[in-house]
Parts: sequence; C-alpha cells; structure tokens
Amino acid sequence: MITLIVSIHVVPESVAAWRAATLENARASRQEPGMLAFDLLSDRDAPAHFALVEKYRDEAALAAHKATPHYKRWVEVTEPLQAEPRTRAFYTMVEG
Repeated sequence: MITLIVSIHVVPESVAAWRAATLENARASRQEPGMLAFDLLSDRDAPAHFALVEKYRDEAALAAHKATPHYKRWVEVTEPLQAEPRTRAFYTMVEG
C-alpha cells in the first residue's frame, strides 16, 4: 500500500472554488479500483490550507489515478487557485 499526503495552500479568495473542484475529484477518485482511501482535510487553524490523504493499493493504482480525466481536470482547475505549488510526500506502511 502507498499513502500519499499532499499539502496545499490555496489563495484565500479561491477556497470555495478549490474545495468544490477537489470534492468532485475526491468522489470520482474513490470509485477507482486501486484507490483504498481519499480524504480531504482542512487545517483548523488556517482555513486556506488543506491536506489530501490518498491510499493506493500499489504503484499501478497510483499511475492509473494520474491518468484519469477527473485528475487531469482537477490539476487544470485547481493549480491557478493555489497560493504556491503543492507539496507531496509518499509513505509505505511500516506495520499493520
């Protein structure tokens, strides 16, 4: 299993549009066969900061996700709404 944690800072005036596009992407992503989880988290202390926690069965599932039309649309719509480039960190399960 691969866990991807994405940190995203959104332009404050664009939060509503970014959230709408991201929720649409999350719903579609959860339907992918290799997607085990897709969570959208909001920072309690910084309303324009978000995290995505995505869990994939394997590398093939991660690659398949990036090839979907909904992911490509999400990137196209949300990147201009971000205050800075998103950061990503990949993790693998240590125990469990």
